[in-house]
Amino acid sequence: MERECGPKELFSEEELREISGVIVGDDYVEVMCGCTSHRYGDAIARLRVFSDGDLQITCQCTPACKEDKLTPAAFEKHSERESSRNWRNNVWVFIEGDKVALSKTVLLRYYNQTLKKSSKDVNHRDEFVECSRCGKERRFKKKSRGECRMHHDALADPTWKCCDYPYDKITCEEEEERGSRKVYGGCSRSSSCKGCTSCVCFGCNLCRFSDCNCQTCLDFTANAQPI
Repeated sequence: MERECGPKELFSEEELREISGVIVGDDYVEVMCGCTSHRYGDAIARLRVFSDGDLQITCQCTPACKEDKLTPAAFEKHSERESSRNWRNNVWVFIEGDKVALSKTVLLRYYNQTLKKSSKDVNHRDEFVECSRCGKERRFKKKSRGECRMHHDALADPTWKCCDYPYDKITCEEEEERGSRKVYGGCSRSSSCKGCTSCVCFGCNLCRFSDCNCQTCLDFTANAQPI
């Protein structure tokens, strides 16, 4: 992926002055970081921050550790932090000798901006949910947050039936869509797209919900939502 700007544009000298271990590379800024396990102590690493929002961590917990290009969430797990899925607060950097959570620094600026942009611009493909009684598949559109929630809840319900379909009152006797019709999935690039980066979403603020207790939503809320 092409970087949007050079390293001097990422953060000002003033913003980086008190952070320990700063290195300015060709297309990134690198700093010392870490994560603390109450059982194993501090795992030290190097965090690279790119202008496109990418965050990469090279672990240095032991001389033999070969973990490289980790996401902050993966580094948090690797460090065996007891209370995981909150890397914004559990991964820290040294500022004036104190451990300061990433969430309280400027280092997540581009990560948050990129996440907000991708959540706003993302498209969602129509999905199908199978009736637990007759096995027929019913189409769910995902153009709005409300429609995404209806699909999310139906998919999570193992007893979902045709009579629960939120759009129309239907029964199991109603025929499902023809196979030739199912290929039209609502992609903005091509109506017969079988899945691409324009219509397939792996998680955003439109289709993940902070009040849902499923593992998918919990992971997104902890690791991806902007502060």
